[in-house]
Amino acid sequence: MSQAVPELVDATLTLENRVATLTLNRHDVRNALTGTQLVDDIVATAEWVNHCQEVSVLVVTGAGSAFCAGGNVKDMAERGGDFAGDVAEVAERYRRGIQRMPLALDRVEVPIIAAVNGAAIGAGFDLANMADIRVASNRAKFGETFLNLGIIPGDGGAWFMQRQIGYQRAFELTLSGRIITAEEALAYGVVLEVVEPDDLMATAMAHANRIAAQPPKATRLTKRLMKMAPTMELKGFLDVCAVFQGMCHNEPEHLEAVERLLASMKK
Repeated sequence: MSQAVPELVDATLTLENRVATLTLNRHDVRNALTGTQLVDDIVATAEWVNHCQEVSVLVVTGAGSAFCAGGNVKDMAERGGDFAGDVAEVAERYRRGIQRMPLALDRVEVPIIAAVNGAAIGAGFDLANMADIRVASNRAKFGETFLNLGIIPGDGGAWFMQRQIGYQRAFELTLSGRIITAEEALAYGVVLEVVEPDDLMATAMAHANRIAAQPPKATRLTKRLMKMAPTMELKGFLDVCAVFQGMCHNEPEHLEAVERLLASMKK
């Protein structure tokens, strides 16, 4: 039985050929995560993906000129919205607000592809780094700009970025607060590929469709292994691999895939 697509407020969500596409749709504020319902929409999508077995890949992109501008700087200046109150109030608002996003995305069971169409700044950069694969338009720009505003990456950016590109490069980008081009991001390993703006979604969907064509249950288990590997000792990890492999060998999709391969070898 299919899981109904959730109704979102500030984003759109589609599902086609096992690929779900989430488009941040508040281009009027450059898809800022604060002062909008985008965090709620992202969390709802993450939870839906995990329960909907018809989804094999999640693609995240932005409408308009920006991928995501992160926090609303006007609210910061006015000490309003998510940034109002004393230390305890702000901390609680972060925990109940934007910090739900990294926790939800880290739990997503299917591969996530970020199609970065424009500026990914602050928490927007961090959102891109929460994906498994990033492809970018050559108009995209990336900046871990929190320190420029006298704040820290409160959404977990310091945790995600160094796992993508290593401590030294992540440290330099975070402490300098400088904005880099898509080509620099490619050289640093932030993104997998840089393409012309008109080719961005086609490129992202080509990656997504290639993954979505794989056996879906084994795909979810493989992502779980990839996420677990950096924090586990080899012996324990191999034990988990053995159990997951036993699960795969007992799934109909495994025999179907083997039969397809054998049939193709006869041609």
